[in-house]
Amino acid sequence: MNDVTNNTHTETPAAAQTDTDTGQQNVPACPSTFTLQVQDDIGIITMDVPGERMNTLRASFVDDIQALLADIKGNASIKGLVLRSGKPDSFIAGADINMLAACTTAEQAEALSKAGQDIFNQLAALEIPLIAAIHGPCLGGGLELALACHGRVCSDHEKTRLGLPEVQLGLLPGSGGTQRLPKLVGLTTSLDMMLAGKQLRAKQALKVGLVDDMVPISILLDTAIALARSGKPRHQAKRDITTWALEANPLGRKLVFDKALSTLRAKTRGKYPAPEKLLDVVKIGFEQGMKQGLAAEAKAFGELVMSSESGALRQLFFATTEMKKETHWQGASPNTLAHIGVLGGGLMGGGIAFVTATKADLPVRIKDISHQGINQAMASAHGLLVTKVRKKHLRATDMQQQLGRITGTLNYSGFERVDVVVEAVFEDVEIKRNMVAEVEAHCPEHTVFATNTSSLPIHQIAEGAARPGQILGLHYFSPVDKMPLAEIIPHAGTHPATVATALKLARAQGKTPIVVQDSAGFYVNRILAPYLNEAARILLEGEPIEAIDRALVGYGFPVGPMTLLDEVGIDVAAKISPILVRELGERFKAPEVFSKLLDDNRHGKKNGRGFYRYDTKKSAKKAKPVDESLYKLLNIKPQSQLPAQDLAERCVLLMLNEAAITLDEGVIASARDGDIGAVFGIGFPPFAGGPFFYMHQLGIPAVIDKMEEYVRKYGERFTPCEPLRRLAAEGKSYY
Repeated sequence: MNDVTNNTHTETPAAAQTDTDTGQQNVPACPSTFTLQVQDDIGIITMDVPGERMNTLRASFVDDIQALLADIKGNASIKGLVLRSGKPDSFIAGADINMLAACTTAEQAEALSKAGQDIFNQLAALEIPLIAAIHGPCLGGGLELALACHGRVCSDHEKTRLGLPEVQLGLLPGSGGTQRLPKLVGLTTSLDMMLAGKQLRAKQALKVGLVDDMVPISILLDTAIALARSGKPRHQAKRDITTWALEANPLGRKLVFDKALSTLRAKTRGKYPAPEKLLDVVKIGFEQGMKQGLAAEAKAFGELVMSSESGALRQLFFATTEMKKETHWQGASPNTLAHIGVLGGGLMGGGIAFVTATKADLPVRIKDISHQGINQAMASAHGLLVTKVRKKHLRATDMQQQLGRITGTLNYSGFERVDVVVEAVFEDVEIKRNMVAEVEAHCPEHTVFATNTSSLPIHQIAEGAARPGQILGLHYFSPVDKMPLAEIIPHAGTHPATVATALKLARAQGKTPIVVQDSAGFYVNRILAPYLNEAARILLEGEPIEAIDRALVGYGFPVGPMTLLDEVGIDVAAKISPILVRELGERFKAPEVFSKLLDDNRHGKKNGRGFYRYDTKKSAKKAKPVDESLYKLLNIKPQSQLPAQDLAERCVLLMLNEAAITLDEGVIASARDGDIGAVFGIGFPPFAGGPFFYMHQLGIPAVIDKMEEYVRKYGERFTPCEPLRRLAAEGKSYY
């Protein structure tokens, strides 16, 4: 995804000079971040945005590149060109999407697209070969620039990624990517990349013909120079006979487009307009030619920039980017991280150890009470990595290196040097207090104790500790290797440096962490509880299980609430409810359905007994069947009666109401954190931007009106909370 940058760089023009020792001619191309160095007869263009970790493209660069082109055309000694990055770990991460925030109309955004198209067309029209030397991320506008070059060479490094991920921001490639990529790699491959925002590794890029060569980084520049000297490369999309037969004629292409449209509609359910517009633009290019395709691309780009969906997705992107820069907490710096300990080798402990070893690249020591627990964690890690090796996403040697970072013990040997211990044992306060005492006895004084709990108060776990300031909650979500969120929960006595250290570890593990208050349910489970409770009430009213799930998936959630309960565990959900009732009141009281299910030994997917059946084989196209015996257990005669919109809004409105209360109480520090937590933790529809951005876009008065409508239809539990009424009365919102 594109990095966000703001600063531009201006250099003072100077006369061209020749280094008498090397014979290289240094030509200041223009007052910009682009420099031109002539080596024999090859011009080497280096892009380096100063003060930024990665290069990004900006509107101001149009004039810079124009001046660069003038310098190149005015130098007859240049027979070829190589474009490279001055950054050590990246090529160009994309376009600076801050530019889009300044657009107030679709026409302004369309003009930005046309300007990018024009400058890239000029690069493509150069008579001398222009070769891109790519190392690291080459994404979005960066790949569009590389596509405008006549050839591409990339490094074989793991960091090298090529893709057009604009759909992830509710956009489409706006500088010619929708037209050039299909011509280079073929229709099917290009649609697969663009519609899913897929990023290719170096080997994949070479295989599909996106790059002309792949070499070690040590010879990347030399290879690109040699390619530039050999003339403009000829390209032919690498397709098998079936794909070629489909794409080579209008009827075949129609089948490809129709299939793609059907697939994406099933996935997006009409909630994301960008993929369909992208498909239309690519189709226009094939049917009417590149000129018309570029015009359609610019127009669609402008329309999408002004869409609410793109606004929400860009808001999420800016929020996560901003959070990554927050390395301190309340002025405190994080401690050094060199060794990590994990208590418990079960599903959660094994997952935490896995992301520590593979994402954070840190050695991790697992302590369990039996060899079985350690072996289970090691086997799980091995299985995940073997799959990556099989798919050629990871080298076998790298797998062995990552597995070598995970070790196990039945005592505390090796824990005398750990910096953080993550505890992932049973949800029992006394057991966790015992773990604190043992860690304080066997680990260094600076060791942070992070408890992975989904519901237990952190201050209770810290009671009686010798070093309570080094204790906090670090709540991961299952499965740990896939779920991106982590909640960090300090209690009143937690030191700021402890929080900063936990933030550092979570980010190193590939997580997006939010800091939340030490209160019942923390944030994510607290707003999730009323959502799930309402789904259970709807079930008891007689609505079929699949109808409830279908309504929420149609609303934009990745899975419905009944499926989610099966995945998380009905027993886990049932344990959280009494805690919320005790601490926060009767509004969290769960329907009797949960106790009845537990009495019938229904824990969900984990024991094969839940709302759905897991004892039957199903085809890839068919959904898992509902366990019909559950209706008899609950004395229900299922019959769809309510509109899908009502089913969904009943669940979502209660979640929105509770989110507003948590922010008012200080459970979360900001609406931004609340949106990140909901989207990354429970799959709140990304196109809506999270609960707070969603309410902001709808308008607080409109949200209140809808809640009051549901009070009349379904009961007092939908009464708008005081924080929402106060915002409406003051004419304020969350953003």
